[in-house]
Amino acid sequence: MTSQIYRDVILEQHVRLFRGAMGAQFVFMDDDARPHLAKLMFKTISSPADCEIRAVIKFLNASNVKPGEIYRQVTEVYGEYAISDGMVRKWVRIFNAGRTNVQAEVRSGRPSVVTDDLLRKVDEAIHENRRFTMTTLSEAFPQISRTVLFEIVSDRLNYRKLCSRWVPKMLTDVHKTKRLGSALTFLTRYSDEGENVLNQIVTGDETWVCHFTPESEQQSMEWRHTRSPKKQKFKVTMPSQKITRTVFWNRKGVLLTEFLPRGETINAARYCETLTKLRRAIQNKRRGMLGKGIV
Repeated sequence: MTSQIYRDVILEQHVRLFRGAMGAQFVFMDDDARPHLAKLMFKTISSPADCEIRAVIKFLNASNVKPGEIYRQVTEVYGEYAISDGMVRKWVRIFNAGRTNVQAEVRSGRPSVVTDDLLRKVDEAIHENRRFTMTTLSEAFPQISRTVLFEIVSDRLNYRKLCSRWVPKMLTDVHKTKRLGSALTFLTRYSDEGENVLNQIVTGDETWVCHFTPESEQQSMEWRHTRSPKKQKFKVTMPSQKITRTVFWNRKGVLLTEFLPRGETINAARYCETLTKLRRAIQNKRRGMLGKGIV
């Protein structure tokens, strides 16, 4: 009888120590056979932290509880998927070897393949060929995956693949110098004469005009239900028949529109004839403008 009471007292002390380690996540219920002792009625804790489970394993291992019993008690409180039996036994061996910290150690991780030397080589390869593709670049660096190369190009080196901007004409340095001189002349006159100089500016340009313009894809779009059958449309190319149109205008509107007859080209004589027509158009549409001077 005395030995039974002694075992009960020892068990009760162990239960209360275990209760402190578990954060009081269970309650005691009276036992009819031994009212001075208690039964454990566990409450399952969901999503526990790893360090919390390691702390419980460390405590129970210090209390000389067998690894199998530690696994049973931990899974009763934290659930059967909280930790495996093999992992419990592994941590028991680690704590027995002298480890005291239950926090995860900082890992150095896998060494990065992206080095400063690699960044420099990729940058040099891009400078040699701005129109490279990821396929050609990966052939130059077979030891690097396409995903890593794309991250190097876009994230580390901050490259973006852009299209060239279309411009009407490629100007030479002489053309740019002349345009700069003309712009400075306009600015000087605008500074001296003010808004009046804008009324004296006449400009013109040439363009191709097709005999008919096909309907664009956006213009042919229709509102339909999602289940409606798709309408088919023949692909239409721009017509080859076209004519040159010359237009002159000022700030108040169009002054002259002239179409070049088929078979003719714009040369000095033709252009002088067009300027003569422009002079007559200015006299008729902008009276007094010729007397003030045209820019």
